[in-house]
Amino acid sequence: MANQVILESANVGHGTIDHHGHDGHDHHEQHFISKYIFSQDHKIIAKQFLITGIIWAIIGALFSVFFRLQLGFPDHTFPIMETFLGDWAKGGKLSPEFYYALVTMHGTILIFFVLTAGLTGTFANFLIPLQLGARDMASPFMNMLSYWFFFLASIIMFSSLFIQTGPASGGWTAYPPLSAIREASLGSGLGMDLWLIAMALFVVSSLLGGLNYISTILNMRTKGMSMTRMPLTIWALFFTAVIGVLSFPVLLSGFVLLIFDRNFGTSFYLSEIFIGGKALPHIGGSAILYQHLFWFLGHPEVYIIMLPGMGIASEMLSNHSRKPIFGYTAMIISLIGITFLSFLVWAHHMFVTGMSPFLGSIFVLMTLLIAVPSSVKTFNWLTTIWRGNLRFTVPMVFALGFVSMFISGGLTGIFLGNSALDIHLHDTYFVIAHFHMVMGVSSFLGMFAGIYHWFPKMFGRFMNNTLGYIHFFLTFVGAYVIFWPMHYEGIAGMPRRYYDYSAWESFKQFDGLNAFISIAVIVVFFAQLLFVFNFFISIFRGRKVNELNPWGSTTLEWTTPIVPGHGNWEGEIPEVHRWPYDYKDDGNGKDFIPQTVPARPGEEVH
Repeated sequence: MANQVILESANVGHGTIDHHGHDGHDHHEQHFISKYIFSQDHKIIAKQFLITGIIWAIIGALFSVFFRLQLGFPDHTFPIMETFLGDWAKGGKLSPEFYYALVTMHGTILIFFVLTAGLTGTFANFLIPLQLGARDMASPFMNMLSYWFFFLASIIMFSSLFIQTGPASGGWTAYPPLSAIREASLGSGLGMDLWLIAMALFVVSSLLGGLNYISTILNMRTKGMSMTRMPLTIWALFFTAVIGVLSFPVLLSGFVLLIFDRNFGTSFYLSEIFIGGKALPHIGGSAILYQHLFWFLGHPEVYIIMLPGMGIASEMLSNHSRKPIFGYTAMIISLIGITFLSFLVWAHHMFVTGMSPFLGSIFVLMTLLIAVPSSVKTFNWLTTIWRGNLRFTVPMVFALGFVSMFISGGLTGIFLGNSALDIHLHDTYFVIAHFHMVMGVSSFLGMFAGIYHWFPKMFGRFMNNTLGYIHFFLTFVGAYVIFWPMHYEGIAGMPRRYYDYSAWESFKQFDGLNAFISIAVIVVFFAQLLFVFNFFISIFRGRKVNELNPWGSTTLEWTTPIVPGHGNWEGEIPEVHRWPYDYKDDGNGKDFIPQTVPARPGEEVH
């Protein structure tokens, strides 16, 4: 059956398949397990990624609440922490060992399992076939495997939370020697092995998905859907996949060498290590090698997370301001520039490792250069909404929040991209503030915009608007309240990842501010629970969608049935005649022209 789907999908662009026969043959033999669990339908797989990502996001956010309680109120006890964490928080007080484990797992979960797998896995799977005019992905079976490798990685990572020595606690970057020597800490034992195995499986999932996305975009577009008629969401997801396919294998090699150092006596990352006055038999390795391998993925990873949000924001701003996107070609060129330059800036994370100042200056230049395509995109977003007929829908306000957060967080990157300034700011709260705003929060805002916008296509119902607006304002304002003050703490030299700052006279001045930030974290966490409630209730109780194109969009996904079946279109796949941003008078009282409408006599189309 998988081969049949692949064969039919590969020919739909030429209009040679009668889908009615496919539809009847494919559906009648499907049971619950084959349809919803081991599904090969890209839309079901997208929902699997989304719901798994939501579960992980709640877990990761809850961890941040726990360690923020410690940071904001170091002299208090919270019995609820003992309820959740058991012996790791005896008497309601978080142990120092588990504090670092929580920080490690929080970063790992949100960066990889939510903002990489959850974000790209959801929207690449859901949108690529629908917006390009394909029955499914190039390889539905490989698509299914990509989710189940991710799910297996999730199970292994989650199980590490329940072992006696606790989960990995070497930071989300897992730097050696802390991650390479079992005796270094409790979290350097079995928890780190499980972390490495889970991350290796996660990389396999990402590569399976990325290759599938690239193949589908290049080979399975419907008739008339040239590359220059693709929505910017598809362009963004395409370059996201390219970055992942080129950089994730490097991370995997770094993990494999780390597994060898931990278990087979090699010394890729270790040299002249002493524990308790006893020299370990490791000679000739370099911990800096791991940093190079990690950050060669680690900085492209920033754009693996950012690019889908950029594509979604572009779609939202054009659609909900009822204006064509400004500078479509410039947006594509800027995506190409970001993709290329993202591979040339990794060592700006390593300015304090003792690298040559000349080499550092090269990475400073590349880091400042990558701000140029990002600035082009920002200019085009602002110009798109300028004098537009703005509809402040829930997806639109999240998209506007994305642009605001991206600008605010991106500007602080200029400070960190300067090697001289970075010596002072490195490993301080300034770094936390910067990357949480530019990468974390802005990507979440883009993801939320996409969920609220395409929820009707996913489930045939709308999410509740009132709860959506509350969710937005609490999240948006709360994020600024949490992370903007951290810039000032970082400038004052306050280091990150410390368990208790009360022993330092120089940092006691921030006691009140830390408590205020921790309260804001709790408020924002409950706002996300409001979203989760809205999401799952709306699947069953939300207002039903009664029209094919409720947002007045131009793209192909809104030409399918309200909730499309496996195969997406009931008959022939529609042909594309124009670009995806014809928001203008169609002559019939509407302010948009779908991509499927042929050009009028004398009309110029993209």
